[in-house]
Amino acid sequence: MGFIKRLLGLEQRPGEPKPITEELFDRQVLRNPLPCFVDFYNLWCSSCQVMGGLLNEVGPQFIGKADFFKIDVNKNPGIAEKYQIRSVPTLIVFKQGSAVERHVGLLPLNPLKELIESHIDGSAGG
Repeated sequence: MGFIKRLLGLEQRPGEPKPITEELFDRQVLRNPLPCFVDFYNLWCSSCQVMGGLLNEVGPQFIGKADFFKIDVNKNPGIAEKYQIRSVPTLIVFKQGSAVERHVGLLPLNPLKELIESHIDGSAGG
């Protein structure tokens, strides 16, 4: 049952993407001083499940340097529309309240790490 709980966001380790809603998006992502990586997904998408697993794996390596979030586009259609999410998974990088990079589709592990590191190394105070 641990896998199912983790898949549904009911159980997570520090650094793994935190489930977020439209109501919390502004406070937790846009006002966050750290670079934020937001995984737009839906529960029934197999590529989304793989991307979520990859983010679960790499997120703990960046505790204190970046924050990771996941948002279900079916349950939060307003935020999906605002950021023009047309396909999932979509990973958007936010810095200082602005979307600075977007990747649509599944990103393999090493390119995902490189993407994260490129935004952490260039961040203020990081």
